[in-house]
Amino acid sequence: VRMLMVLAVALAVASSSGVSLEDMEFHAWKLKFGKSYSSPSEESNRRQIWLDNRRLVLVHNILADQGIKSYRLGMTNFADLDNEEYKRLISTCLRSFNASLPRRGSAFLRLPEVTDLPTSVDWRDKGYVTAVKDQKQCGSCWAFSATGSLEGQNFRKTGKLVSLSEQQLVDCSGDYGNMGCMGGLMDDAFKYIQANGGIDTEESYPYEAEDGPCRFKPDSIGAKCTGYVDISQGDEGALQEAVATIGPVSIGIDASPISFQLYESGVYDEPSCSSTDLDHGVLAIGYGSESGQDYWLVKNSWGVEWGDKGFIKMSRNKHNQCGIATAASYPLV
Repeated sequence: VRMLMVLAVALAVASSSGVSLEDMEFHAWKLKFGKSYSSPSEESNRRQIWLDNRRLVLVHNILADQGIKSYRLGMTNFADLDNEEYKRLISTCLRSFNASLPRRGSAFLRLPEVTDLPTSVDWRDKGYVTAVKDQKQCGSCWAFSATGSLEGQNFRKTGKLVSLSEQQLVDCSGDYGNMGCMGGLMDDAFKYIQANGGIDTEESYPYEAEDGPCRFKPDSIGAKCTGYVDISQGDEGALQEAVATIGPVSIGIDASPISFQLYESGVYDEPSCSSTDLDHGVLAIGYGSESGQDYWLVKNSWGVEWGDKGFIKMSRNKHNQCGIATAASYPLV
């Protein structure tokens, strides 16, 4: 009710002062995300893109209300970017992932066919998953994906949920093929953690969202890794088994469509998604079905204001949509 009153007052003020509702919404959105622009012309350009995206969101959500779309869009942090700009922003994060290259991890061994898997899994309920983090303006998704699966496996082994340092991976794993804020791969992060003898806690080596010198502290190790397992490429059945029996799994996806850029809630279903051109590393923390649609429960690293409090339900059993099972792996502890 209070919200409605505020809106009513705002509308009254707007109509008397010649400020449009769009202007007020744009202003509120800028405040929410701490946006400021370098010049009036830049602001005007951003506002126009924001308005175009707002129109797209409104039209899409009308279809969602009618049950034609299974998910809703919203004015996320990326709502003042056109899709090309957004793609450039996120594109470096999984450093030149090449789906055709052989992978070096141990092979995931499937259980006998008779094993019944649960119909739904959510590792948050079991205490395996830390709070949603925010990589900010740094192409470090690979580091967040890697710490996420290691946090889960470390919890499984020790019973303690310890947040691990993405910044250490950004600063220290260059010799293993990673390039800090310019991108990397989860498997290369696991290789580094194994060779290094562990990874520091988040608390002892906090995130800075930029490349820095390596400041690893051997006395602040939060978890160790003895190797990693690669799940057979493109096999959603194998991924389901891993997520059901092992815990959260690191995955690469195609996050380039505008529908991902502006995703808010529901079961994401984007036929235009690529299953080989992966540009983002995230964490599969469960799966389930909603209104007859199978989904993967995925933890992102874009803060709690993106998506469904920082999470997204992605289509499952739709021919490896968005490449969800193309580069799946988890660390051994």
